[in-house]
Amino acid sequence: MYIATLLEGRGDIVTATPDQTVQSVIDLLVEHRIGAVLVMDGNVIAGILSERDVVRCLSTHGPDILTGPARDIMTKDVITITKTETNVAALANMTRRRIRHLPVVEDTRLIGIVSIGDIVKSRIVEAEREAESLKDYIQQA
Repeated sequence: MYIATLLEGRGDIVTATPDQTVQSVIDLLVEHRIGAVLVMDGNVIAGILSERDVVRCLSTHGPDILTGPARDIMTKDVITITKTETNVAALANMTRRRIRHLPVVEDTRLIGIVSIGDIVKSRIVEAEREAESLKDYIQQA
């Protein structure tokens, strides 16, 4: 299965700006029940801000970070994928780099974001479908 399949039927991508306060980004995470928000500078991905980033910075710098801009604590080196990448390759990339979210781009344009949960769920569906096919094959033999 390809990443493009995971993006089908998705709604809007939740984003923030580099100038938004960390607290307002946290509010977005809570409101949308997501683990990370892409930080966009116009149409360009400037970074990604995840729950992990917030917790790490709170531990290191204290609650003052909440009133600062997202740019101060976001991860700036964002790894992206394309919609033609397979789910297995994306999962391997996430595991190797110890990340949970991958923005999906097409010709440098953001078209979506996938989480490790999205990919694991799709793998489970694939495995169940394969098991059912094998079961049907064995019963017909």
